[in-house]
Formats: sequence, C-alpha cells, structure tokens
Amino acid sequence: MDISEIRKLIRLVQQSDVTEIEVTEGESTVRISRQTTVATAVAAPQPVTTAAPVAATVSAPTTVAEEPAEDEEHVVKSPMVGTFYAASSPDDEPFVSEGSTVKKGDVLCIVEAMKLMNEIEAEYDGVVQKILVKNAQPLEYGQPIFVITPA
Repeated sequence: MDISEIRKLIRLVQQSDVTEIEVTEGESTVRISRQTTVATAVAAPQPVTTAAPVAATVSAPTTVAEEPAEDEEHVVKSPMVGTFYAASSPDDEPFVSEGSTVKKGDVLCIVEAMKLMNEIEAEYDGVVQKILVKNAQPLEYGQPIFVITPA
C-alpha cells in the first residue's frame, strides 16, 4: 500500500462518521483512527526482504494533566469496577467524611475488586465536599466517588 492510498483512507475517515478503519493488504496492515479531528495511521512492521513502502505515523497531540486550580472542585472517580467501602472494616470509622481535610496520599476509601482490597488515595491536599456513594455500593469504572476542593 503506497502513501497516496493511505492519504485517501485518511480523507475518507475525516469526511465520514467512521472513527476507525483497518486495511490489510498482503502482509501490510494500516489502521487509521480518528480522535477528535486528528487521524492516526499505523503500519504493521514490514519484513526486511520486501520493498513495500512503510506508512508514516501521524499521532494525535498529547495533553498534559494539570493540577486542579485553587477553589476548583475535583471529582475522584473509581479506577476499577468493584465495591466501595468507606472503612477498613464494618466496625471502624470511615476513612473520610464530608468536610474532612485530606493530604496527598491519605486513604479515601477501599474498592474491593475480585477479593482484593485496593486503597484509593488522595492525589493532593484538599477538603472532601461530597461523598457520592454509599458504603458497600457497587462501583463502575470511572464512576464519581468523591468531590474534593484542593486546599
């Protein structure tokens, strides 16, 4: 597959609602996927003995995660599917409650996944504004758990 065919595929993806296309021609594979408005073309490794052209890779720009600004609320989301626990055992006090001040590295809760207890820690100093789930509630990946205002 030559570069002009790859450019045609990129234009096809850009002008349609298609978000990803993969084309295999012989031992060559080209995958083009759209993230927002940028298309990505990736070519499979070519054997050294063939003279087929290799497509250039066009990658989407990466964004740098920034620390939340002062007075800006930050939502702590579940990093996995599991069960939310506010304390290490049913008889213990919760790790945090609404209005609690937390420091970076403090345990906020436990998410149990596949019989493993995973401690979820604060990413920065702040104040817990809201707890969005109840004890022993099932969680989905990415589900909001806490709202924290940075201190």
